[in-house]
Amino acid sequence: MSAVTGQAEMLTTGKESRGGSQRPAAVEVKARIAVDAMGGDHAPEEPVAGALLAAREFDAEILLVGNEARVRPLLRGPGAERVHVVHAPEAIAMDSSPSTAVRSCAGTSLGVAVTLVKDGEADAVVSAGNSGAFLAIALIKLRTIEGISRPAIATVWPALNGPTVLLDSGANVDCRPEWLEQFGIMGSAYAKAVLNVTQPRVAILSVGEERSKGNQLVLEAARLLEAAPVHFIGNVEGRDLFHNLADVIVADGFVGNVVLKTGEGLFADLAHVMRDALLGGNLLTKLGTALLAPALRQLRKRFDYETYGGAPLLGLRGNCIFTHGRASRRAIKHAIKAAVQESKHDVVGKITELIAPHLAAT
Repeated sequence: MSAVTGQAEMLTTGKESRGGSQRPAAVEVKARIAVDAMGGDHAPEEPVAGALLAAREFDAEILLVGNEARVRPLLRGPGAERVHVVHAPEAIAMDSSPSTAVRSCAGTSLGVAVTLVKDGEADAVVSAGNSGAFLAIALIKLRTIEGISRPAIATVWPALNGPTVLLDSGANVDCRPEWLEQFGIMGSAYAKAVLNVTQPRVAILSVGEERSKGNQLVLEAARLLEAAPVHFIGNVEGRDLFHNLADVIVADGFVGNVVLKTGEGLFADLAHVMRDALLGGNLLTKLGTALLAPALRQLRKRFDYETYGGAPLLGLRGNCIFTHGRASRRAIKHAIKAAVQESKHDVVGKITELIAPHLAAT
């Protein structure tokens, strides 16, 4: 038994350790989600609070990984009985380099949480901590699915006519054409499994909708995607991101991350502008604001990144969910929900199934 397995077994009250066991096909077992309690700008308070919110709403077993002396006193109120602590005495700093984090991850909350997934003690890991460290540790410990060269961060984009999966959103700033092809395959599997899209439309982000538009990377990747086991529809432009012209949009991590952060900033700034304009007016304006308030709240909820919570790191042999370093308890809760969904729908298995025939043919 590993040290991590032993910790999980000792600290999980009244439950037998299930590491490495086969789940009976006829019995649905709760998803076990490891949460990095020490990761993020507001740790451990917000990760713990988010775990409590998730425990009240979702049918999952949550393992909070972190310094027990700091985490356990925060476990109060409804849901606390469904959250268990796995002690990890150290934490990875937000400014730590990926190489340093990998070398020193053994006793850290993030390193232990990923190891729980590796050892079968958890079905997924959620962290708001150092994203570069998370990527490096997960890549070393879990390894990629056969046929996948590099994992990619997938973000669910709140388009007007339904969500769109954008990947890569920052894991790989310099990409090869075959990586973008693999991103399309992984995104298609995710959209089919989690978003319930029967035949996901896959497109590549470019500077024009014509097939001849784009740099050499885009042109070569598009050629590969045409022969891939996906429903490839060609190019989309930046203005199409909000209209759900595709269910999956592929980009290299540099472009994808710029697009993601531009969109998040735009939504946040628009919310502030609307609030200031409506609340700073006369009595008639304020009355109008009161009437519009329900619709404005719905609009904000629809386009608020915290509603979508976390971004899965696709392509690894284990479920990993990123969320913002500044994530609030609400964002943590939704990231845990994303982890439950990815585990429930066996996204890793779906990607493996989709890539296998393509791998055999190449």
